[in-house]
Amino acid sequence: MAGGKKSRASGPTPPSTTLVLDNGANTIKAGFVTQTKTDEPRVIPNCLARDRHKKVYVGSELDKCKDFGEIVFRRPVEKGFIVNWEAQKEIWDREFFDEKAPQRCDPSETRLVLSEQPNSLPALQTHCDQMVFEEFGFSSYYRGPASAFNAYNDIQGILKTPRAPDAVVERPAEVLLLIDSGYSHTTVTPVLQGRPLHQAVRRLDVGGKLMTNYLTRLLSVRHFDMRNDTYVVNEMKETACYVSLDFKGDLDKTWKGTRGEKRPDYISGAGIAKDYVLPDSHTRFHGIIREYEPCVSSRIRKGGVSTEDVLTLRNERFVVPELLFHPSDIGIRQPGLGDLVMQSISVLPVGLWPGLLANIVVVGGNSLFDNFIQRLQTEILERVPDACIVRVARPEDPITSTWHGAANFAKHAHIERLAVTKQEYEEYGAAWVGRKFATGLGVDGDKQP
Repeated sequence: MAGGKKSRASGPTPPSTTLVLDNGANTIKAGFVTQTKTDEPRVIPNCLARDRHKKVYVGSELDKCKDFGEIVFRRPVEKGFIVNWEAQKEIWDREFFDEKAPQRCDPSETRLVLSEQPNSLPALQTHCDQMVFEEFGFSSYYRGPASAFNAYNDIQGILKTPRAPDAVVERPAEVLLLIDSGYSHTTVTPVLQGRPLHQAVRRLDVGGKLMTNYLTRLLSVRHFDMRNDTYVVNEMKETACYVSLDFKGDLDKTWKGTRGEKRPDYISGAGIAKDYVLPDSHTRFHGIIREYEPCVSSRIRKGGVSTEDVLTLRNERFVVPELLFHPSDIGIRQPGLGDLVMQSISVLPVGLWPGLLANIVVVGGNSLFDNFIQRLQTEILERVPDACIVRVARPEDPITSTWHGAANFAKHAHIERLAVTKQEYEEYGAAWVGRKFATGLGVDGDKQP
């Protein structure tokens, strides 16, 4: 490896600007980082979309769309991994490399820091490295697990641990249990000194996409056929759904009762029922949630005239997020999130358990469901020894948390010894790059593979 060090020393000056990309299945979080400045990330839809009028939207152009009825999506990321580089390149070109790109940069003068899911397939990683250097031509590059980047955030600040007000975070968190629940799936990853413990990573195939599809099926059976309006249903899920702290109790309140004998809780809504007004694509482009009005709903069912399309949501509001804790409800043969956490830490030495359980951080869009953090903490407390302290917290913005961690890493001294230059890639090849990235983000990451 002496040759590698010599090559780096005699090579070009490291780039002063870093493009940090958290390339998620639903959105890309993107922003530039220098030693003196960190931009706020843009959240970009990671898709190509075509509306009913055959107009195509690429990435952030989707913000200009006004009619989401029957819209069709093409996504380059499936199950957390980039599998369609043709589509991904079109989105990256439009956002970063075209002349009118919102965040235009010159790859030959820019370092790229890219997040990936833990335990990615080597073939997909190699293809990614080839695209970054051979297709886009970045001058320097680091690809790391999204969970490990979160260790560079202020974890004790997120957990609200008492400490000196002038405390500065200079090293990655010593120990962290990162739960990432996003669009494609949910992962549980123990992180030690900035490195994911790969043997303990656990994955649940329940994410935002599956829950949206399940809600679509429920609505199509009970109300309107929404199978061509999954974008609208996804908005409905994000606005109206919540995690129940008393699932059996809420289910009982939303039970209609026997034939011809409706229960009072059902008639009144029991504080759970909500009316959701669907968008009409003319005066209203997004749905609206409002309090349940039994009189209005009854009049519409009896043939009354209404200028609005209204869905009354009852147990749909909480049975959909319940899949995170009981995926077997729809036949998925996987443990729920509470059991998954226990499966993850059970393969690790018992001495690590207290630190991991006391430093649980949840990121990803699904963590925004009301009561999610409280329910998860309750589920874990029921499964661990009484002597264990369990702390579960969510960053202020769980969607951009991974990006901010990666941005902190991009300014850290680790980046210089862990990133790979284009010159090194051309000299040593893709296999060498893969081995180097496999060493992770540890403080001893300067050891060459």
